[in-house]
Amino acid sequence: MNSLGSWLGQRLPLDKLDLRELTNEPVPYHLKRWWFALGGTPAYLFVVQIVTGILLAFYYQPAPSTAYNSVRYITEEASYGWYIRSMHKWGATLMIAAVVLHQMRVYFTGAYRKPREINWMVGMLLLICTLMIGFTGYSLVFEQLSYWGATVGANIADAVPVVGGLAKRMLLGGDRYNANTLARFYIIHAAVLPVTLAALVATHIAIIRLQGVSEMQFKDEDPSRPRSFNFFPDHLYTELIMGLALMILLSALATIAPAEMGPPADPLSTPEVIKPEWFFYVAFRWLKLFSGSAAVLSMGAVVALMFGWPFIDAFIRRRSRFQEASVWIGILGVLAILGLTVWEALVAH
Repeated sequence: MNSLGSWLGQRLPLDKLDLRELTNEPVPYHLKRWWFALGGTPAYLFVVQIVTGILLAFYYQPAPSTAYNSVRYITEEASYGWYIRSMHKWGATLMIAAVVLHQMRVYFTGAYRKPREINWMVGMLLLICTLMIGFTGYSLVFEQLSYWGATVGANIADAVPVVGGLAKRMLLGGDRYNANTLARFYIIHAAVLPVTLAALVATHIAIIRLQGVSEMQFKDEDPSRPRSFNFFPDHLYTELIMGLALMILLSALATIAPAEMGPPADPLSTPEVIKPEWFFYVAFRWLKLFSGSAAVLSMGAVVALMFGWPFIDAFIRRRSRFQEASVWIGILGVLAILGLTVWEALVAH
């Protein structure tokens, strides 16, 4: 071992003190509470998605004539294929939930305020990118609901003024769902969006390293307690424990509620009820409440509002006495999201 260490030391001249200083960035003490350490959870799940996605790609065939049967083969015949596919499905669900919860935590603790406005917008891009990965992945199975869900999604894009038609054609590879659409969804899902997400994660982490993690102190904390602790090994242990807990949870979900096969896509038969994955229930219910263009424009306005919220919040705090108006606005927003989600979930298939 000493010989191996000497051989590596000559070729990789890394000083132990420099390496320790690089990895031991002080971490605010409030990250001892696991619910404040949610940022690493979606990153870990992203790695799980990459690994399981590569394994699924060995068998998946992105063409209308072969996609459904290839997924059926993975689910019913390939060794442990049902487990890998179920891990991938539940990993996507938990990843979206983790990104949403992390963004909510940042919002309600005011961690988006000056000088962290740019990182908040990067986080919003991460959320949108994660949702798009979920949407395109759901469409690859080529089941009846996933086929019509993709069709509805393209029609929603078409309702966007000016650029809607172009967005629909870029998504479908034509004016309507065709033989090239599934391959296009596959490239977007397996290559374009993951690379984009990885770049955004790197940008997000780089900004955090430059600015440091926002610090918070709670009333029940001992004032004499150190305000920070080392990333390695203390915080790394926390992240490893959370990763182990996630693997146990994913394995349990994949075993108890494995991914199943629905009826194959039939372009000539429209289902009575078209229902997307749960993370799009809000948008789907909103579309049912308003006309196409009004619904799309209002949803776009909400997204734009969220992107610019750090500056809107700063304006409210500067011009009024309601310093924490964002908390009450956030509570109303969360209740609206939960209400629309539950409403859509209760609609029978």
